Amino acid sequence: MKIFYGWVIVGAGIVITCLDMGTMMSLGIFLQPMSAATGWSRTSISTAALLNFLCMGPASFLWGMLSDRFGTRTVVLGGGALLGLGLVAASQAATVGQFQILFGCIIGVAAGSFYAPLTATATHWFTRHRSLAVALISAGFAVGSMTISPFARWLIDDQGWRIAMLTLGALSWLLIIPAALLMRKPPVLPRAATTAARVGSAEREFTVVRALCTPQFAAISFTYFACCAAHSGPIFHMVSYAIDCGVPAMAAATVFGAAGVASLSGRVIGGLAADRVGAKRIIVFGLALQALSVSLYVFTRDLGSFYALALMFGFSYGAVMPLYAILVREYFGARIMGTMFGAVNMASTLGMALGPWAGGWLYDAYGNYFWLYIGSFGIGLGAVAIALTFRPPREFSLALPDSRLTQGA
Repeated sequence: MKIFYGWVIVGAGIVITCLDMGTMMSLGIFLQPMSAATGWSRTSISTAALLNFLCMGPASFLWGMLSDRFGTRTVVLGGGALLGLGLVAASQAATVGQFQILFGCIIGVAAGSFYAPLTATATHWFTRHRSLAVALISAGFAVGSMTISPFARWLIDDQGWRIAMLTLGALSWLLIIPAALLMRKPPVLPRAATTAARVGSAEREFTVVRALCTPQFAAISFTYFACCAAHSGPIFHMVSYAIDCGVPAMAAATVFGAAGVASLSGRVIGGLAADRVGAKRIIVFGLALQALSVSLYVFTRDLGSFYALALMFGFSYGAVMPLYAILVREYFGARIMGTMFGAVNMASTLGMALGPWAGGWLYDAYGNYFWLYIGSFGIGLGAVAIALTFRPPREFSLALPDSRLTQGA
């Protein structure tokens, strides 16, 4: 039985996002050994993570525009080459300033080239299982956290941080570039069918400028920003808070791993559920569960409670994250999907950058994480309120070209 090629696209996307987010988020694993080996402060090394997200946001928008014009394969090939270059160059940094630019800026720009174009491509290939396909590509983020970080730790212990980072750069080239070559556009409809689709949809198809000015774009962007701002701080400070509560350091690290596993399951289950009941309903449900989970951290003190809450919290943000791409596709169509999701993704990266910094500032100011969780809970409720304002998506006649993909999709 011939395998539907859309699933090949999804498999390649999982590999690419795994390497992308896994290598970028592995900085936390490098933090202590790098500081010990170089004498650089942890704050200065961590600044590279802030730069990652600040650079990733605008880059995601620009890469998305390029993918709409030149295709996903070209964009992902360029991003993969740049990601490997950034890791290899950062491994040889002589000063902390050099490291911040090489790891923070170059890798941040490179990381913006993957998720939006890959997601746009997946939505072009699928109709019946579109939400699941997008969720599986997003699941590469969780897989990366669960695999790349332990691998990096093993390399650091065996070879030192510089060789470990150099190896991750070579691995990025070795895996991402061949996976990018598997990217291709879906088959083209016969001319008559294509013409009919265009006639029915021409008056409803957005330009980028028009789409950026719509209330739908504003609502999706603000919701995505608030969603990420609400969970990024609790995720980043999860291990530190558990240790502060008396949980042993190694056990606290496994709590973080449990959240990653729950996030992976949430992405798959959320994608399947969205295919049945719609993306908006699952987003509202997931955001409400996320806000509730964050609020419960105020009352969590022992290891068992941390595990239970990590599973609930990880599932909630995992179920929500892939579905913003589905809303973008439903509202704005396929033609400018890369550009529009890149723009929406830019808002999310600003939220991701804000949470960890705000959590650290609040801890330094008050000596605990209480106000981090209260503030994140409030932002999470705000995300729910904005999501409830989503208008029903327009019916796109351009969905017709995907009918050729329903076999196996």
